[in-house]
Amino acid sequence: MDVDKPLGSVIQGSLSGGLEVRLNADVSVEDMRVGKFLVVQGVRSRFFCMLTDVALGTSSQRIWANPPHPNDSFLREVLAGSGTFGTINLTPMLMLTPSSGKRETANLNLNGKSPLASFQPQSSSDDELLPVKTIPSHFSQVFDASERDFRAVFGWEDDPHRRNFSVGQPLDMEVPICIDLDRFVERSNGIFGKSGTGKSFLTRVLLSGIIRKQAAVNLIFDMHSEYGWEAVSEGKQFSTVKGLRQLFPNQVQVYTLDPESTQRRGIRDAQELYLGFDQIEVEDISLVRGELNLSETSLENAIILRNEFGKTWITQLLNMTNEDIQTFCDEKRGNKSSIMALQRKLLRLEELKYIRSTCPQNYIDQILQSLDAGKHVVVEFGSQSNMLSYMLATNVMTRRIHGKYVRKAEKFLQSKNPCDRPHPLVITIEEAHRFLDSATVRQTIFGIIAREMRKYFVTLLIVDQRPSGIDNEVMSQVGTRITCLLNDDKDIEAIFTGVSGGQSLRSVLAKLDSKQQALILGHAVPMPVVVRTRPYDQTFYTEIGEPSWDEKSDEEVFAAADAAKADLGF
Repeated sequence: MDVDKPLGSVIQGSLSGGLEVRLNADVSVEDMRVGKFLVVQGVRSRFFCMLTDVALGTSSQRIWANPPHPNDSFLREVLAGSGTFGTINLTPMLMLTPSSGKRETANLNLNGKSPLASFQPQSSSDDELLPVKTIPSHFSQVFDASERDFRAVFGWEDDPHRRNFSVGQPLDMEVPICIDLDRFVERSNGIFGKSGTGKSFLTRVLLSGIIRKQAAVNLIFDMHSEYGWEAVSEGKQFSTVKGLRQLFPNQVQVYTLDPESTQRRGIRDAQELYLGFDQIEVEDISLVRGELNLSETSLENAIILRNEFGKTWITQLLNMTNEDIQTFCDEKRGNKSSIMALQRKLLRLEELKYIRSTCPQNYIDQILQSLDAGKHVVVEFGSQSNMLSYMLATNVMTRRIHGKYVRKAEKFLQSKNPCDRPHPLVITIEEAHRFLDSATVRQTIFGIIAREMRKYFVTLLIVDQRPSGIDNEVMSQVGTRITCLLNDDKDIEAIFTGVSGGQSLRSVLAKLDSKQQALILGHAVPMPVVVRTRPYDQTFYTEIGEPSWDEKSDEEVFAAADAAKADLGF
């Protein structure tokens, strides 16, 4: 690829509608792919743009009416570039206007030579990348982006002043695309894509970056046991990929709600985790009312029970006889049939392996101590991965941990002592639309965290295949959106909630490959960009993992593979 060679020139456009570019005769329209990063050199500024559409044009309708014969290659070559041509639509995302002295130097190069060769990215305020507020003039030349352009816009991973982390490469170049992890953890973020597009692999990559760069501590609610330890890879041939505990043995701890499943999978040093009835509040029951099929009246009576018995309200309810319930209703004006229905349906909680009447210790405080020590925690659910179990445990733990962080943040704001500053916490949840839909978002702690925007040093990383199911107010607060292929129009529309100029990016999102491609936009990147996502493979393990991480023996690998096959029914 010759970055000094113009691809075409701007023939028309507008600030709101983008630029239309006519390709030069020697440029094949088949080389222009939606999502490509291009540069337009104006008289005073350089514009960094994304290619959003490709079209074919002709100079005369006679060509449409009488096209050349398919075997007449001579006539096709005669018409190419004059009678027939390709056009592309560009959306300017950023502009760079050099200082006056540098502008004069650049103008000297316009005579017969691309100005790209003379460009040197500077750190001065004069060369700051700014939002686009104008457009280049007619016939401005369009060029392929060079490695220097990518570095100027997205930085480089070894930048000593920023925690940059490479998440992939452009579609047509071997150049790293970096996100700023400090900005990434400042707000809640989302990874979206339909099933099978590689969301889990991309999530592992990002979590590995946060761990390696020490941008925050992670609390990962691992619904399908994919992040902590070895997991089955997608593909026709059976293989496994390593978990975060294997890559970072000294920094990641695994807690399990199903010790038997964890033991079968051969996970080392996993700690058991239990919750007691006294830790479950009415708000937690309200979140899973759909799974328990509870009515509004039952929840109102649950509040009456909570007000009477305090934290032990569930234990007291489950031990009540019909006579006890009748007596309680006579004294407290409760509804007997509703309380009996509530009792009957809460019996399902006793079936959950991690629920105890009383816990020997406070496991949530134990997780908090790990987070305070800078450890990253993965909570595995094993066979307890149904929605009732996942939603209940996740909400109970997050609500209590968030409460502790609120108190720690308030102490820091009062003391101003750096030693009191909490570690930034990123909480990863899957099936996020279950927690953040319009009907339940105000009843869950996750809606509060998403709207707080790291007010108390806590943010979310939501992983979901149905972004349209997430409340619009929450989606508008999602800082960085990393989106794999989506086909549903409602899901695509939801991705661009609160994003200015999102209309031009919809076609880009709809044209992504089904594997290992993603559109990144938002707070952690200077402009939207399409990337080939970084592979999560042996090379990645070596580059990112701790120097002390050890490979398992062949016997352990085969044993884990056999156990995984058995769990999958192979």
